[in-house]
Amino acid sequence: MTAILGISAFYHDSAAALVVDGEIVAAAQEERFTRKKHDYEFPQHAIDYCLSEAGIRPEDLDHVAFYDKPLTKFERLLETYVAYAPRGFRSFKMAMPLWLKRKLWLPRLLDKGLDKKYRGRYVFTEHHESHAASAFFPSPYEEAAILTMDGVGEWATASFGSGQGNRIELTHELHFPHSLGLLYSAFTYYTGFRVNSGEYKLMGLAPYGEPRYRDLILEHLIDVKDDGSFRMDMSYFNYCQGLTMTGPRLDELLGGPPRQPESELTQREMDLAASVQSVTEDVVLKVVRHVHRETERKALVLAGGVALNCVANGRILREGPFESIWVQPAAGDAGGALGAALFVWFQLLDNPRRTAEGDSQSGSLLGPAFRNEEVAGYLDSIGAPYHQLADDELFDRVAGLMADEKVIGWFAGRMEFGPRALGCRSIIGDARSREMQRVMNVKIKFRESFRPFAPVVLDDRANEYFELGEGHDSPYMLIVADVREAKRLALPAEAAEARGLDKLAVLRSEVPAITHVDYSARVQTVDSTRNPRFHRLLERFYQRTGCPVGINTSFNIRGEPIVCTPQDAYRCFLSTDMDVLVIENCVLLKEEQPQVSKAEVRDYLASFELD
Repeated sequence: MTAILGISAFYHDSAAALVVDGEIVAAAQEERFTRKKHDYEFPQHAIDYCLSEAGIRPEDLDHVAFYDKPLTKFERLLETYVAYAPRGFRSFKMAMPLWLKRKLWLPRLLDKGLDKKYRGRYVFTEHHESHAASAFFPSPYEEAAILTMDGVGEWATASFGSGQGNRIELTHELHFPHSLGLLYSAFTYYTGFRVNSGEYKLMGLAPYGEPRYRDLILEHLIDVKDDGSFRMDMSYFNYCQGLTMTGPRLDELLGGPPRQPESELTQREMDLAASVQSVTEDVVLKVVRHVHRETERKALVLAGGVALNCVANGRILREGPFESIWVQPAAGDAGGALGAALFVWFQLLDNPRRTAEGDSQSGSLLGPAFRNEEVAGYLDSIGAPYHQLADDELFDRVAGLMADEKVIGWFAGRMEFGPRALGCRSIIGDARSREMQRVMNVKIKFRESFRPFAPVVLDDRANEYFELGEGHDSPYMLIVADVREAKRLALPAEAAEARGLDKLAVLRSEVPAITHVDYSARVQTVDSTRNPRFHRLLERFYQRTGCPVGINTSFNIRGEPIVCTPQDAYRCFLSTDMDVLVIENCVLLKEEQPQVSKAEVRDYLASFELD
């Protein structure tokens, strides 16, 4: 047995992943255990979980891999500070203590995290190498082009190359400070959202606006070549030397200062979102076409934070030259832990690789699971009333509750690895409901009303509702597709005049709760292989209602990581207007639960920092 532990830490979404004899056994983000969203600290809990899941000890590990090269990254930071000195002194003063006390002494931290029992050497892969490995090795392809794009690793902000068999090779790179990920994050900051977590909001806000600033961006901020390479005018940005993403010149160009967080959204922010989204999609498509010409591969795999832009991914699938694409479900830094471990197994140890139908990531269901006995024991210990049902009765009951427009917390099986809930730690509902989008946003998630929800659909019915294309699926909720014309509703005349958030009031399809204002939807297809239990529930809902489409959103509130344990789920259930909680085969109805005081709800909401 060969056991390889991969680790990512100290930047964004620390995580651990364990590969045993080439099989992905476990992977999880640290945030799920500490309940601190995007926790970047050393992933001690995630490491302990991965080892426990496999039943091994630190001394049983053969290799431990870290997802980037800290010394090279430190070199980049120093060179950048020197280049901008003395302007970056405040940022330098804040960053250096963390580096000098912790990051530069990473082997010591790894030794401590493994209880000083690991006797092997540590492997440090390059950041984009880790992304590339996470994209190619679990993919269903024997050979494929590889594209990685994010904020920044050591020096690279994007790279491409090819994978074949058990080898990957990256042949081209774009370097810091020129970064599509950081351009998008700069506009995330400028529109009043938090960098590294608000990018999803910016993408969701874009359809409410018009790309009025697109030409300004292309004329002043970024010079894009035909092959998708680009240079940015850094005089408009502040992320190299300051504590903000943008500088005064951008304020002048865009006609005002950045929006203050939590202040009212205006048409200006919506138009800015639409503009930078449009530019991002065009750059990505140019890059993809160039990669296709250079590699001459039929398939493309993607990773890095930009690969989480599912609107751009949808355009790659529909308009790009590749026959098929596969996106790493944990495309951000968390996935780097998995990529580092897989890189060691295949590339360094030269083990053979066999592709699996679909992929070899087990539906990205790689986190902790809880037995019915554990769940019932916990509920009994706190005196929570529940109904324990056999599977057939459970699926019937929950499908009926969905059809009655109840909001349901669904907790079943292994927790998802990556930012998306895929039917194991999900809040679900009826996509046909006219009120469900508003209710879930305002009363359950406590988040902005404009945020769209994703449809979950039986894989063999997906193309009846969404323009995915025959033969294409979207099991990881990373592709946006349009709702089919046949499922759209005729719009009243006044709907054409709706602007901004007024568009929310317009019913646009037979499944209004998941149809965005531009008729798009971030689709999740569900098959009986990756998540059979969730598939059975959706089948039962289809049999009852004639509709194969439900709503799936992550089981958490704003600012909270996705729930990990039954305790997390029950606390979230009691503190929101959720109607039903299902934990494995235990069904809890809100009206049967003890009352929670307003103070308790307030304390729960306050325990998570708004993102």
